Amino acid sequence: MRFEAGRQLYNAVLGEALRRLDLMKQSRAWAAARKMPKGPPKSAEQKDRAAAFSLIAGTVGFTDYGLQAYATKCKNACWIGHHLDAHTTQKIATRAFQAAQRYQFRAGGRPRFKPKWKSLESMEGKSNATGLRWREDHLEWAGLSLKAIFDRKDKHGVQAFALQYPVKYCRLLRRTIRGKTLWFVQLVIAGAPKWKEKNPIGQGKVSIDIGPSTIAVVSETDAFLEKFCANVPDMQKVIRRLQRAMDRSKRASNPDNYHPDGTIKVPEKGERLRWVFTQGYFRLRSRLKELQRRLAAYRRTEHGRLANRVIATGNTVMAEKLSYQAFQRMFGKSVRDRAPGGFMNHLRRKAASAGGEVIEFPTRTTKLSQSCHCGDVVKKPLSQRWHDCSCGAHAQRDLYSAYLGLHVRQEHGAWKLDTESAREGWCAAESLLEKAVSGVVQAANGGPLPASFGIRARDRAALSRRWNDAVGGPGCCTHAAVSGMARARKTSASSTRTPRL
Repeated sequence: MRFEAGRQLYNAVLGEALRRLDLMKQSRAWAAARKMPKGPPKSAEQKDRAAAFSLIAGTVGFTDYGLQAYATKCKNACWIGHHLDAHTTQKIATRAFQAAQRYQFRAGGRPRFKPKWKSLESMEGKSNATGLRWREDHLEWAGLSLKAIFDRKDKHGVQAFALQYPVKYCRLLRRTIRGKTLWFVQLVIAGAPKWKEKNPIGQGKVSIDIGPSTIAVVSETDAFLEKFCANVPDMQKVIRRLQRAMDRSKRASNPDNYHPDGTIKVPEKGERLRWVFTQGYFRLRSRLKELQRRLAAYRRTEHGRLANRVIATGNTVMAEKLSYQAFQRMFGKSVRDRAPGGFMNHLRRKAASAGGEVIEFPTRTTKLSQSCHCGDVVKKPLSQRWHDCSCGAHAQRDLYSAYLGLHVRQEHGAWKLDTESAREGWCAAESLLEKAVSGVVQAANGGPLPASFGIRARDRAALSRRWNDAVGGPGCCTHAAVSGMARARKTSASSTRTPRL
């Protein structure tokens, strides 16, 4: 009942937020503010323009506090006031305001109202003094007491460590796992999180080159190349079958909502199509939801594993600032399955917990995929997966871009590649990159490799033969053997086919 009350309140506040946003955009003051010069970042012109927009938003009440006051008024005027406290009401209003604000700044699409079958999945307070409160071993909320079930083993001591510190506020979560509704409580704790002993923290700088399906990591002492989120299972075939079955059920139970050619009818203005769903449709939808939940869980696990491996190499992470929305347009399925943007958010949190940071630099001025440490800049097609230069530099493209990321510097507010530093470090880094390519081949153990690696079957065979000739058997790598593979690879680098992502 409380989550249903929260859903209805959220929809009411969201509708009011969108109404105020439309009213703000229709005003003459808004049109005048849009004509003001933008100016460079942090300039007086930009500050004046932002102040003008803020004044207009405050006039129509499109602010966080303005919508919180509206939510409190709605709550006190109906039955919702008997189920929600003041702090929870304000947090629901803040959530609706942030959704509308993302739409205002074009960071997301127009927010949708939450239907009854897709209610809120979480509710939270603002402090641990009122509303949702954590007390010793249970959660209290307006007469409701929920006793928590702890992990008895607590293998890494995370729970014992966290409960030593004061609780700032609580969040109640509702999750459906294997058809059962489970409730979880998240405690937002003051202080730094516990770092598990099994995950070492490296010191120094590490550079990553992340793509839609691959990731390359290079530091001064280590380098590796692997498939991004390699352990996430491929469930798309099962998901497609479920989606087709759901569509057949939907069409069979709503024949009047479709044209003879199979397209959905467009209702007249002021009218709505009425949809009827069978119990079989609901069962199929539950199965699809469970598969999507499992995929998300696998993906989060892979993000954590990979982030720990990167932090073990170095806690200051250099990365190109990429547009993951552009990734969605170009590599939609790959981004859907691997979520590189979510991984970067995870990596930022991990790096901050390890005492480091993630430094992102623009691609417009650095051009790592086109540059060489000798200073030449040559644009490569996406199908060319190896870097070849007239100076003699030869390396796998993703690994080489990650290596160059180690030598990006900021001077006078502008980011650029320090080619002199890259030339000095290339002799030591060349063997690291070649060893990383060899590790990819050995880890595959004869299995398939992504085409985006640029390692074809005949190259793998040549590497294995040189490897066995050099060391008398598989399982060991020498610089001479790998360099021989690199020389053989030079002749066919430009003809590598476009990767399938």
